[in-house]
Amino acid sequence: MTDYTVRPARAADMEQVHRMLQPLVMRRILLGKDLVVLYEATQEFLVAVDDSGRVIGCGALHVMWEDLGEVRTLLVADEWLHRGVGRAIVEALEGKARELGLTRLFCLTFEVDFFTRRGFSPIGEQVVSPDVYSQLVRSPDEGVAEFLDLAHVKPNTLGNTRMLKHL
Repeated sequence: MTDYTVRPARAADMEQVHRMLQPLVMRRILLGKDLVVLYEATQEFLVAVDDSGRVIGCGALHVMWEDLGEVRTLLVADEWLHRGVGRAIVEALEGKARELGLTRLFCLTFEVDFFTRRGFSPIGEQVVSPDVYSQLVRSPDEGVAEFLDLAHVKPNTLGNTRMLKHL
């Protein structure tokens, strides 16, 4: 029995997500996101809420290409770690990805063991065709730049592992 629920995020949840994110940004585990950026991405997010309605975890699914999405901003409150919250969020994001017709999910993470247990594997350089690469490289989105392993994002992602899962 769980004492939390995973559901689509609401705009009213994003301030709590922002507060949860800040300590991880300070520790350089996750990239910082301004509150306005979180509000703009509300529809990409799922949240886990406890019985009182407090956000205890979140994750986002960002569509990058016809068949490719990224799991972003996956985090769980410290007191809820190792209770299945992260796994439940990732499983729900995978379901959302399948509904959108995606067949591959990317993540950039320090939590290699967690994502390996979810079926992700570390990836090398050539993940998309040169034609798709030439389109993706035009995106202003930092997550796309991380996926493509572009040099200008290296200082932000030093030590992270790029991982991919085939759905």
